[in-house]
Amino acid sequence: MLMDTKQLEYILKIAEENNITRAANKLYITQSALNQQLIKLEKELGTPLFHRSRTNWHLTEAGEIYIKNAKEMLRIKRDTYQMIHDLTQGKCGHLSVGFTAGRGITMFTSAYSVFHQLYPNIIIEPMEGMARDLQKLISQGDLDIGFLTLTDADRTDDLYETIYTEEMFLALPSGHPMAKIHPTEHNQYATLDIRAVQYEPFVLMHKRSTMRTIINQIFSDAGFEPQILFETGNNHTIISMIQASLCCGILTSYYVKDLPKGITCFRLPSRPTWEFTASYKKGRYLSDAARCFIDLMKSQWGTAGNTPQKLPGK
Repeated sequence: MLMDTKQLEYILKIAEENNITRAANKLYITQSALNQQLIKLEKELGTPLFHRSRTNWHLTEAGEIYIKNAKEMLRIKRDTYQMIHDLTQGKCGHLSVGFTAGRGITMFTSAYSVFHQLYPNIIIEPMEGMARDLQKLISQGDLDIGFLTLTDADRTDDLYETIYTEEMFLALPSGHPMAKIHPTEHNQYATLDIRAVQYEPFVLMHKRSTMRTIINQIFSDAGFEPQILFETGNNHTIISMIQASLCCGILTSYYVKDLPKGITCFRLPSRPTWEFTASYKKGRYLSDAARCFIDLMKSQWGTAGNTPQKLPGK
């Protein structure tokens, strides 16, 4: 019997939505038609795939097995098609690319303009999300490439290529007394122990952010718990709150280089860093188009984490 991949996609969507009505709406088919497909499949398998209720459908043990293997079958189909496209130099197909919020849209726009000239028939499917959510999609085979900022501790078993390494900086309102010790030379950064502002409020990336891994370590090494005024998933929010003299914060070199007036930045004694990486699923075929997109990101952004050298003696 030939495998109907459309049927696989139907069942996956029901599992994703935990509701047949929402799944039918997302698939642009009637609920009746989707239900018929499910009943037909369950009759063929001789067992139900879902525990049904009005508000929540969840998988049976058989359903868990079906979904796991359905994803793998669809991955094999995608990889097979892509291998053939690469072999015939057809330069067509789909490429899903994920970015984290903030820098992601700028980086995508820059790389895409060049990529589209090289692969005009490749349909790019961009996605924006938190690093951990993108990692999950990569692991599940639902995202071809993810561009993520993280530490070594945040890496999964999938593959990572470093685009650049960037440093973390302590950011203070320019009116703060400690900001007065900062040098006046352009683009130079003095060093300040974060314990000098341990009694000040902080605005930080929220707990689900991979940035919090390294931020928590900074405070742990300094021996104190920060007074958190606000948590956010957006670096521009952090910048705005520091500029308004509401609190202190920690920013990466990507944002430090183009800060508005009213913010003074210091290097930290330990020079904490993390990496901006390209990630893709281990064992999955990496298409020529995906390889090209990663190489474009390296060529365009490979020095984005660079910052001026520290002052002598600082």
